[in-house]
Amino acid sequence: MRAAAALTIRGFGRRMTYSRKVFIPLTQLCRDVCHYCTFAGPPRKGASAFLTPEQVIAIAVQGAAAGCREALFTLGDKPELRYKAARDQLAELGFSTTLEYLEHCARLVHAQTGLLPHLNAGILDSGDIARLRQVSVSMGLMLETAADRLSSPGGPHHRSPDKQPAVRLRTIELAGEARVPFTTGLLIGIGETRLERIESLLALRELQQRHGHIQDLIIQNFRAKPGTRMARAAEPPLDELLWTVAVARLVFGPTMSIQAPPNLSPGSLHRLIAAGINDWGGVSPTTPDHVNPEAPWPHLDVLERDTAAADRWLCERLAVTPRYAIEPQRWIDPAMRAAVLHEIDASGYAREREWHAGAGKPPPVRVLEQILSAGTGGRTPDFVAGPLARALAGKRLVAEDIAELFTAAGDDFVAIVRAADALREKVSGNTVTYVVNRNINYTNICTYTCAFCAFAKSRSARSLRGPGYDMDLEEIQLRVAEAVQRGATEVCMQGGIHPRYTGETYLQILRAARRADPRIHVHAFSPLEVTHGAETLDVSLEDYLAELKAAGLRSLPGTAAEILCDDIREIICPDKVSTAQWLQVMRTAHRLGIRSTATIMFGHVERPIHWARHLLAIRDLQQETGGFTEFVPLPFVHAEAPMWRKGLARSGPSFREAVLMHAIARIVLHPLVPNIQASWVKLGPNGAAAMLSAGANDLGGVLMNESITRAAGGVHGQELNATAMQALIVAAGKQPLQRTTLYGPLSESGMALAAVSAASATLADR
Repeated sequence: MRAAAALTIRGFGRRMTYSRKVFIPLTQLCRDVCHYCTFAGPPRKGASAFLTPEQVIAIAVQGAAAGCREALFTLGDKPELRYKAARDQLAELGFSTTLEYLEHCARLVHAQTGLLPHLNAGILDSGDIARLRQVSVSMGLMLETAADRLSSPGGPHHRSPDKQPAVRLRTIELAGEARVPFTTGLLIGIGETRLERIESLLALRELQQRHGHIQDLIIQNFRAKPGTRMARAAEPPLDELLWTVAVARLVFGPTMSIQAPPNLSPGSLHRLIAAGINDWGGVSPTTPDHVNPEAPWPHLDVLERDTAAADRWLCERLAVTPRYAIEPQRWIDPAMRAAVLHEIDASGYAREREWHAGAGKPPPVRVLEQILSAGTGGRTPDFVAGPLARALAGKRLVAEDIAELFTAAGDDFVAIVRAADALREKVSGNTVTYVVNRNINYTNICTYTCAFCAFAKSRSARSLRGPGYDMDLEEIQLRVAEAVQRGATEVCMQGGIHPRYTGETYLQILRAARRADPRIHVHAFSPLEVTHGAETLDVSLEDYLAELKAAGLRSLPGTAAEILCDDIREIICPDKVSTAQWLQVMRTAHRLGIRSTATIMFGHVERPIHWARHLLAIRDLQQETGGFTEFVPLPFVHAEAPMWRKGLARSGPSFREAVLMHAIARIVLHPLVPNIQASWVKLGPNGAAAMLSAGANDLGGVLMNESITRAAGGVHGQELNATAMQALIVAAGKQPLQRTTLYGPLSESGMALAAVSAASATLADR
């Protein structure tokens, strides 16, 4: 058990998963006669052979209302081959087989409730699997045992043709050939020996080595039930269950998800965890375990408490386990992929539903409570303590360690937040800064086709998702002048890559802004715009950046970074600058004395390892040049993003992931990047304020006009004026301080402008 538990920690950390499910017993008729089963039985007079579609939907609606994500369909094996009642009702329903009806009901449930079907459909051929794959995210069939002798006369599987081990193994193999995430496992205590259990595990391991599709392995203990032929059979003692769980872990290694039903071992959950499980399986808040009706599911609050008592953290997953959910192109049918992507976080776990970036909803109370508890002390787990110690010493972490930090939950999450906040206080004290600025997005017409962008419009008028515009220089000057009148010390200027724009266009925009007011700090042009400008003028990056600087450019925004990993850029922005090109623009700008910010846009198709590589790319360049003023995490706002609407992206990061991004950025970039900024536009004011206790020390700009996030579906206001910004910081227990773009103190003229800003009303949307 000790060896198995160590493997489990290596593979899953301290997470214990479960799926919140609703149990739909489509039919309890079965052609098999297993000697321990109370789920299946012969037709009863006056009873329906099948749930009707209306009954199925009613159960599913109840489950969806209770927060379930999984619809578990369980049914007897091909009852129409044995019972006329089954054939007759199927005919009335308009179907010839149970599996045809199952396909119909699964499609109906998903379409009407959004629940993700998991199908325990019995023995299947390849055609069955192909059809059912289109309406489910996973399937299951317990092997139970590979011992043929248990199907002999007197054995528990006698006269049960679908319990022949070879038949069941063949279905599991066909599922592997079809790339179906599959749940299987052993039923112990039905007369098998320990050696036969090992042989059963090895048979399954062989299939897993061939196909890699077994997502979850169940080790289930036999429970004697009144009214069955095995009602007086001895149940396996707990030690037998623990031994089998531990052996299964040793046989399958650290990455196999292994579960034991929590309702079948009440009072012993901590020992099951110590034996090597990492998953509780499906737990329903609304429906009983129809296979084991005498054993009620533990209440989820109780399950969470008992899991925590064993030093593990309960985390929700989908019907498809995380390892398979994060590869939907490989494992999920195209008809179901979007539904899976929209429900998961970057590690494949179920994301919280109550919060999305830009949606205007308050942060989840549970996560906020964890952030607040981070200041109360407590132990720092080893996997956090090691990287933290290296970060405090100013050392570079490795990508794999950083990616592991992003999986933190429970007390591990709290420890990371606590460590990041301590670093923030060490660097910035109790001060939180902000800048008074105005966004000027001079055009939304763009020749690029970034899959995440809802702001930019194509060059073709027919493809516009709203009006396209291109500001003239007079309008830009007017907006700069208005910004200064309202106390702004900075204008942030960016736009789409208009087909008529050249490098000269950007120079003209700069000169116009400076003519409007030479005091204004012009923070302008993404690395994509800089590259475009240099290429259209056929000059080097260095020469063009020098010309921009001479025309009045004072700093560069760190946008167009998205994820600095080319495999991800190939998916979300294939025609944009590469990772190397983005870094080279910044390297060149820094060498010329042009400072810049750095950003990351996260929560779409990437994974924690990509976040880690991105952070290291920023750190490495900062070590080389020292030119980054701040790091700004930008949660992906999904609502209007083209790739999300096409079902090709996740629904933005979870709030927990957003907190971790700010906290881990603080740790990884320490001490080279002193400022971590929280985006109130993406996170909402309250969400941004929460980040001030998780490593962030800056709230960015008041913005005055924000249009890019709003185009993506964000609902937060165009402006958070200086008074509101200060109040937000004070409410978070911090001291507000207005800064310049480059984090310097305000000049006397800047102080006067600040007073104007604090007293001003919100600028009308132009």
